[in-house]
Amino acid sequence: MAASFAIAGGITALREGRRRTSLNEAVHELRRPLQALALSLPADSTVAGGADSSLRLVAAAVDRLEREINGGGTLDSSAPLALRPLVEASIERWQGRARRANRALGMRWLADDLLLRGSETELAQVLDNMISNAFEHGSGEVSVEVREEGGCLRLGVLDSGCAGGRSPRKSKGRFWARISGRARHGHGLRIVRRVAGRHGGNFRLRRSSRGTEALLELPLTAGAR
Repeated sequence: MAASFAIAGGITALREGRRRTSLNEAVHELRRPLQALALSLPADSTVAGGADSSLRLVAAAVDRLEREINGGGTLDSSAPLALRPLVEASIERWQGRARRANRALGMRWLADDLLLRGSETELAQVLDNMISNAFEHGSGEVSVEVREEGGCLRLGVLDSGCAGGRSPRKSKGRFWARISGRARHGHGLRIVRRVAGRHGGNFRLRRSSRGTEALLELPLTAGAR
C-alpha cells in the first residue's frame, strides 16, 4: 500500500513539474512579443498614449502569473497617488472599443484632485474591468463619474442598462462553473471587489430602470490635496 502511494505521489509530482515547465515556457513566449511591442513604441510616453499604459498592465499581469506558477508573495507597491491621471489613461485605452461599438465614452470629474493610497497597477486594472464590464454587458453611453463624499472617493461607471433590456440570469451550470473556478467569464468584477477590499473600500453593482452603475468607494489619503 505504501509503495502504491509513493508511486502515485511520484506520478503526480512528475505531472505537476511538467505542467509548471509548460506554463513557464508560455510566460516566456508572452514576454518576448511584449518586449518587442514596448521597444516599437515612441520613447515619448505622451505620444505612445494608451498603447504604453496597456502594455504596462499586460506586463503586470504576466508578472502575477509567473508568481502564481512558481510561488512568491504579492508585491506591495502601495503609495500615495492621484486618481485623475489613472482615470484619464483608462478612458484613453478604451476609446478604440467605444468607437468600434459606436458608443460614447466620457468622464465627469466632480471632485478635487485628491490623493489615494494604493497600488497604481491594481487600481488601473480595476478601472479597466469596470469599463470593460459596461461595454460587455451594458448599452448606450458609458460614463465614468468621480465625486467626493464624506472622506471617500466615489467612482461610478454608468451605462444605459443590460443590452436588450433584460437582467442577466445565472444558470445552474454557470453557478457551478464559477464555484469550481472553471468559468471563463465573471472574473473582472471579482477582481474589482478583491482590490477594493484590499484598499479599504467596497464595490457595488446597482441596476435600476435608468441603467447600471458599477460603484467603487475608496478612502482618501488624509490631508492630501
